[in-house]
Amino acid sequence: MRKKISIGSWAYVFGPYWDNPIPFEKVVQRLSELKFDGVEIIGFRPHPHPDDYASNSHRQDLRALVSGLGLEISGYAPDFTAHSLIRTDDHSGYLNTFEKNLHFARDLEMPAMRVDSIDPPTVLKEVSADVALRRVVPTWQRCAEMAEKSGVLLVWEFEPGFAFNKPSEVLRVVNAVGHPNFKLLFDTSHAHMSAVVGARHQGPPERLKGGVVEMLQMLKGKIGHIHLIDSDGTLHNDETSTHRPFGEGVLDFDTIMPVLNQSGCTSPWWAIDLCFWPGSWEATPGCKQFMDRLNEKYGAAAQGQAS
Repeated sequence: MRKKISIGSWAYVFGPYWDNPIPFEKVVQRLSELKFDGVEIIGFRPHPHPDDYASNSHRQDLRALVSGLGLEISGYAPDFTAHSLIRTDDHSGYLNTFEKNLHFARDLEMPAMRVDSIDPPTVLKEVSADVALRRVVPTWQRCAEMAEKSGVLLVWEFEPGFAFNKPSEVLRVVNAVGHPNFKLLFDTSHAHMSAVVGARHQGPPERLKGGVVEMLQMLKGKIGHIHLIDSDGTLHNDETSTHRPFGEGVLDFDTIMPVLNQSGCTSPWWAIDLCFWPGSWEATPGCKQFMDRLNEKYGAAAQGQAS
């Protein structure tokens, strides 16, 4: 039994699509035609937002739209951009937003919900790492507990655009939260930028000789969800990882995938991430074909690891 393949709907909302996003209905129709197993939803309008699907009947309509096309929802990435986790001790607004989005994820039976550290890595010049941890960790522990009660796995995506992006910082945070329902969202492009390039590391860059593979080994047992995409070692707008379509970057997936399969991740999903990529709509079919080939070679072994 192979992995289920999805793609993040943010690929058709962010970046060059911001002023002319592709409607969600059109996205899922095309994913169905391309024989995807699912979609990963971004909670930014005009894609599904909890306030636009506030009633149970509206949420059931959304579920029917997706399932009627033979798709599932692999995960959810809410909008937390109005908040800060590190610059303030007051997380009441964040927690309210979290709870609203968690209910949305629960009602739509989304298996995983994404969080990030919100603040840029430069915030650690204003706030010490210890203070930052004291602010973030208890809040994410509380969130992980709430999510567990709702049957949703909480996953943190580390990346160059946000604080705690060094390999050792990632490990320190996930260990400090220490909740069984709090795992990492491992994105291969972000991992390359962290472990190989040392992108936007504060202070001396922290690079791993073994690159993405070594980072996977470091984080074994702590990964709950996976995004797969290539990297050319550059940043998008000097901010976050460039997510190049497969085959246009430097990642050797034949080296990465066997180690990824040993990471302890039990999710049945592999999600494609074309965030900010110009022409992601046109690149989607080729990325799906690449993923199908990866699935053919490595998916069954990954499923075995999950069982």
